[in-house]
Amino acid sequence: MKIRELYPDVITEDTSCEYKAVLNQDNPIKWAKTLIGYANDKGGTLFVGVSNDGEAFGIDLEEVDKTKLLISRINDRHIFPHIKISYMMRSVDYNAEHFVLAVKVAPADSVIRYREGDYNETVFIKGDGNATPATPEEIISLSKRKYGIDNETSEVAYTDNLWSEYLNLCKEYRQDKSAPTMKELQNEEIVSKDGYAKSGFIMFSDNYNEDDTMICCRLWKGKNKTGIVLDSSRLRGSIANVFTNALNFIERNTKTGWVKTENGGRDEIRSYPKEAVREALVNAIAHRDYSISGTQIDVDIYSDRIEIVSPDSWLLPKDYNAYPAGSIPSIRRNAIIAACLDVANLMERGGTGFQTMIESYKFSPDEIQPVVSIYPGFLNLRLYDRLYRDEAIELDLEGLTAGEKVMAILKMEGPKPIKELQTSLNYRSRSQFLNEVINPLMESGDIYRDGKPKSPTALIKIKR
Repeated sequence: MKIRELYPDVITEDTSCEYKAVLNQDNPIKWAKTLIGYANDKGGTLFVGVSNDGEAFGIDLEEVDKTKLLISRINDRHIFPHIKISYMMRSVDYNAEHFVLAVKVAPADSVIRYREGDYNETVFIKGDGNATPATPEEIISLSKRKYGIDNETSEVAYTDNLWSEYLNLCKEYRQDKSAPTMKELQNEEIVSKDGYAKSGFIMFSDNYNEDDTMICCRLWKGKNKTGIVLDSSRLRGSIANVFTNALNFIERNTKTGWVKTENGGRDEIRSYPKEAVREALVNAIAHRDYSISGTQIDVDIYSDRIEIVSPDSWLLPKDYNAYPAGSIPSIRRNAIIAACLDVANLMERGGTGFQTMIESYKFSPDEIQPVVSIYPGFLNLRLYDRLYRDEAIELDLEGLTAGEKVMAILKMEGPKPIKELQTSLNYRSRSQFLNEVINPLMESGDIYRDGKPKSPTALIKIKR
């Protein structure tokens, strides 16, 4: 029996249908790439129990059940986001002992990829009879046609009072300090025409408390994670809230120095340019892979650098080293989240984020230029401390009061134990140092103690 006798509309293998005798469970990518190719196109059907020449010999019910379980397992473990599949069976004999199983794949709203091993990912597209890895140009084109997992219309109606944190973020960063109107949000497709928030915009709402927006921040003593954690924070909540709190964590745990000018004055210089830190954090939030459960964005501050690591995959087939940091093609994984950041004036549609980071380091030596690293399942943005190696920048305490000296040290070198500050200011008496310097600064709200009063590990930190 030929397949067209069971399914009259099927003539031959093409971009919408393909035949398989059985599905190989030891090498699933051979057939899974076909399912992915269908999902990335207009959908399609994979017929199991059919030879290459269209002969429908069928498989028994036990094999049908095994095939369905195999497809379900591969879809759950290797295909992201998961594809929508339905099944249809038709018998090939009068006794109904053997069947052709039609595996129908629905077109996906987002770019589907196959994840193998330790998160190496490939995007497949369907050609005439074959599914092949997509080229960079094809991925970019596909991304423009598809929606992300953040683009589903929710049942939550948009109201200002449920998005106050996001509106405050917009007021802080938009040039005119205004909040976006409903019309503007609808024009950007953040809110539907009927007034309902898209799933990505829900992640900016005040009451959002899922783990997928988590950012874990740590301050390390030294250049690696074998050192002591001096400060840490696990941030949860709306994207607007965790973004603001992550910036505050970085601000309070990085240094500010001064460089002497020719006329005897001094100019303030930060370890990390504000715009570079902001762009790196925005990039991590906008492009992270929210389909990888149990992960978060990590912000690690070392003595010489900041590393912002986000769950991500390199969708472009060409190795990332082939793209200079300032000219990496912009592929928006999360269109609605990116649009929300764009409306808040935190992200430009031109994909200039990396270029902004490079520009902010234009007067720095080559060895401390921003670095983008890709390793399985994650993307690492590394910013180097501009004060760490620059001998021209020094901590000048001359002419400052004791309180000003403490503030200068904390800004330049980060949080310090009281004993270390006492030694730096040449105070012999701890009680005198506390009464004359530390306590007044704490009472004025300039600093605070992180830890118990008598604990040797307690740190004095700037309150921001």
